[in-house]
Amino acid sequence: MLSEEVLKVVFPLLDGVDLAVCMVVCKQWRHVARDDYFWKCVCAKRWPSICKRPNSHTVTYYRIYRTFYKRQRPQTLLPPRLSFDDLEFFIDIWNEDELIFSEVVPGPVLQNGIKFLPTGICNTLKFHLESPEYKMTLPVDPRFNIPWGETVSISVLVERKDSNKVACIINKSLFDYIDRSASRALAFEYLNFSPNYPFISGIRAWISLLFLEDGDDGIIDVFGIEMDFRNTASSKDEVLWLLDMLDWK
Repeated sequence: MLSEEVLKVVFPLLDGVDLAVCMVVCKQWRHVARDDYFWKCVCAKRWPSICKRPNSHTVTYYRIYRTFYKRQRPQTLLPPRLSFDDLEFFIDIWNEDELIFSEVVPGPVLQNGIKFLPTGICNTLKFHLESPEYKMTLPVDPRFNIPWGETVSISVLVERKDSNKVACIINKSLFDYIDRSASRALAFEYLNFSPNYPFISGIRAWISLLFLEDGDDGIIDVFGIEMDFRNTASSKDEVLWLLDMLDWK
């Protein structure tokens, strides 16, 4: 058995979970670990101001920790009520006032993504597209070119085939940021949610034009489109739940 002096040196360095584990090792460790000084050290890391209480306070730090500490448990979403088979996306892109891309895209096509990357793609974009993270991408065929400096905008609507209702994802937003290091032009729009979800707001949909760059001619060669919701929805089920909460008309 370790001496109490050694335990009293080690225990203040532990977090609450490890200190609680020490309490079930043996009677000696439990007796030492119940010293409220160690639990004050734990509480000081999580709630520093609580340790400014007068020493005469009757509630122990051990009790405070047990009362307010919550183990983080992964939350599992219920299966979404939508599927990509239920959806169609309407994507329109303008260069100034000229319509340069207009397609009705079935949900499964957007879900399946770009299977074959073109030659000449930059390493940063290639790494992104080949990474295992969930993404929604669409190959552009035929590809189209955009001169640098042109004003390009995009609209994206989505329709539910089960109810024929339509929601807006992007409404004539400008590609006003170009990340040349990653060969992506980006536009965004704040989503409009159903009144049934009054506390959900501030979530943006992002659309990226994926391109190859011709430095000599000052032209970008667009070969794909990507849609994402950044950290808000990073899996298929999360995306479908988010779309289900939109303001469908």
